[in-house]
Amino acid sequence: MFALYVMFSSVAFAGGYDKNKQDIVDIAASNDDFSTLVAAVKAADLVDTLKSDGPFTVFAPTDAAFAKLPEGTLESLLLPENKDKLVAILTYHVVSGKVMAKDVVALDAAETVQGNSVTIDVSDAGVKVDNANVIKTDIKASNGVIHVIDTVILPKQ
Repeated sequence: MFALYVMFSSVAFAGGYDKNKQDIVDIAASNDDFSTLVAAVKAADLVDTLKSDGPFTVFAPTDAAFAKLPEGTLESLLLPENKDKLVAILTYHVVSGKVMAKDVVALDAAETVQGNSVTIDVSDAGVKVDNANVIKTDIKASNGVIHVIDTVILPKQ
């Protein structure tokens, strides 16, 4: 388990962020890999929430993760009439509190802001949140932490 923790927590994230001044939204907006996430957060009117004091833990899907969604899904979610569904999906990626990698590896589930829980699976292959692989960890923000995932996770219906 110790080796897994070391592997999970040592993944670096490129970029020289001043973590004491940038919040979760600022960090996401300053990285091209999160442009789709930032657009979705704006469309869902969640910017102010994710810029608030928090703290929050965000399992942040990359643009490549959003590209895995079935064709037309993202465009549909960004329509004003689907805002509630978009909010539900995005808040399913957020956990209250600052949960660092060393804490995530000790969990088997975490309750999201959306209300349902994500499952956390720790194995020799890495850490999964629902069906998403955690690919980068512990990107510290002034109001929480970001863990990067490779797949958009969807709330259980």
